[in-house]
Amino acid sequence: MATLLHIEASPRKTRSASIEVARAFLDAYRRAHPDDRVVTLDLWRLDLPEFDGDALDAKYAGIAGSERTPAQAAAWARITELARPLREADKLVFSLPMWNFGIPYKLKHYIDVVSQKDLLFTFDERGLNGLLGGKKALAIYARGVDFQPESSTPAASWDLQAGYMDIWFRFTGITDVTSLRIEKTLYGPDADRAARAAACAEAAALAASF
Repeated sequence: MATLLHIEASPRKTRSASIEVARAFLDAYRRAHPDDRVVTLDLWRLDLPEFDGDALDAKYAGIAGSERTPAQAAAWARITELARPLREADKLVFSLPMWNFGIPYKLKHYIDVVSQKDLLFTFDERGLNGLLGGKKALAIYARGVDFQPESSTPAASWDLQAGYMDIWFRFTGITDVTSLRIEKTLYGPDADRAARAAACAEAAALAASF
């Protein structure tokens, strides 16, 4: 039995294109893999700590190999617990909208908190080593405009959404990554419905082999 973790980064819920497509994927996934465990982590319902004070000091104490104070140890225990679902899952699904050409701040906050040495990566004189290797990942990206190469939008330089996630996947050691894009959701109701329907169909088809 495998564990699939869905990280939900949109606050729109019933109106969200990324969540709608993720649910189409998860419904098909459950039918195809009835014995697997599916867990959803809604970042908008998660109490994320500020990464300052004891948390920041705990980070550098760990890097230096120094003993943490009780307050630092408590802060680090919370960070370790937040990273645990990523470490324990066999498969990861991220559903996220594009905000200002990048990712929602809740997702960035979560990534900044949990992407720590000895939790998601290590490093030494040979360089970085991601600790999430061997996991599969699906990134579901919703965008209001057209970012295809043939469009008038300068996608290569403006797309800080997929570009950021691709770097984070590589940083943490995840190399088996599939991307699914819903675009033109701001081009009117007809374009929005068509984009969602096409992406939902693609997601459902993908689920069987994921």
